[in-house]
Amino acid sequence: MSKYAVVTGAASGIGADCRRDLLGRAYTVFGLDRDIEQLKRAEQSTRDVPGKFIPIACDASSSASVKEAFEQIKAATNRLDALVCSAGVFRTGALMDLSEADYDSLFDINTKGCWLTARAAYPLLKVAATQEAPARMVFVASAAALRPKTGGGAYAASKVALTYITRVLAVELANESILVNAVAPATVDTPLVQKLVADAATSGYQVSGVSPLGRVAQPADVTAVIRFLLGDDSRYMTGAILPVDGGSVAAMLSK
Repeated sequence: MSKYAVVTGAASGIGADCRRDLLGRAYTVFGLDRDIEQLKRAEQSTRDVPGKFIPIACDASSSASVKEAFEQIKAATNRLDALVCSAGVFRTGALMDLSEADYDSLFDINTKGCWLTARAAYPLLKVAATQEAPARMVFVASAAALRPKTGGGAYAASKVALTYITRVLAVELANESILVNAVAPATVDTPLVQKLVADAATSGYQVSGVSPLGRVAQPADVTAVIRFLLGDDSRYMTGAILPVDGGSVAAMLSK
């Protein structure tokens, strides 16, 4: 039986890498992103893969947009095996200097966007879920949620909130065989981070430094853990927040 997955933030970064991985494993992937042009370009490169890619324009922070996206998904399938919420934004700045608009955008996309998407996906995940083959939700949180860092406090707070949503949903949905987990990456070499570094003079972004393993993460490092959370080997895991950080949080906590 074909498997179906929704990936938000599917146009670039971790979401794009996860999209490619799922397509390579014969999933039908509904890729959601605000950048529909980038999604359409991605569609052109998926013609020779085992899976099927369906790009859908969606602003995860908008309930109307999420509802419209899932109407399109429901027209194509009555079930989902997996939801991966990777859509996110980053804003830098001391908390006392951050604008209200930036603060709101962080929580609207990073936190509320995951809740809106999970709520919309839930009925389809419930159809697919069985005790032997649970359905899965995986949220992309951040190592920033596991240790304080000045200059990114509101971003970290939005991801802390996401980790609590992860844990509560894991308990609430456990008896329906829907497993809910999150990954918590440290710095990942994505287009977003590359742009922040290039614009550091105005963005104020500072890379925390390489991990104890001597490098920053690649998207594939995170995708590999997401693949595990979507697979049979994690069937007794729910409510977990897995750091994918090369030991960065452990190094900070050990000081």
